[in-house]
Amino acid sequence: MKLYFSTKNIPQLQHLPLTQRLAAMQLAQGKLIGPEKLFLNVLKMLVVIPVFIFIIQIATNWMAIFWALLVTLLYPVLVKPVQYALCAKYIPQPHANSQGDP
Repeated sequence: MKLYFSTKNIPQLQHLPLTQRLAAMQLAQGKLIGPEKLFLNVLKMLVVIPVFIFIIQIATNWMAIFWALLVTLLYPVLVKPVQYALCAKYIPQPHANSQGDP
């Protein structure tokens, strides 16, 4: 599985503007099969749950807020590339229009 850190890096979407890339990703995400959705949701939970644990610890340890912020910043670094990689296979290849086509 090749990881993509931006939708610009996905070969099928490189020629599209941002709004169309996001729309294509939304459609591809709807095509994910059950195990892929489960894997993505478990990964999201593995990132989100520690944030809440650190927030609870703020009452006794004020440094926990920094750890919560750090883990929150890691969310797009860990989850988005996996999400893009899973969705990339459901994005159709662009059709090359030849000059003879009407």
